Amino acid sequence: MGASFRNKGQIIALAGCDLLTISPGLLEELQNSADPVPAVLTDENASNSDAERIELDEKAFRYQFNDDAMATEKTAEGIRKFAVDMIALEDLIKNSLT
Repeated sequence: MGASFRNKGQIIALAGCDLLTISPGLLEELQNSADPVPAVLTDENASNSDAERIELDEKAFRYQFNDDAMATEKTAEGIRKFAVDMIALEDLIKNSLT
């Protein structure tokens, strides 16, 4: 799942991904664009890729994740920011109903 896009190009680079969370402003930019959006992430492109395939079980994933300071810090930061946004959205909804 792709998220936290900063520009239209980042979204287009993931064309073909099953799930993307896109802000309203970037959705509008995409809607108003005539730029082609070819599917990039396809089974065929994956099969033809020379990227090294890695296999991870949960233990190996957690070790590698925790060994990467940027991954753990940015993930934690993102979760905190989503929590703040969720509370703000709940407050906005609550206040609009009163």
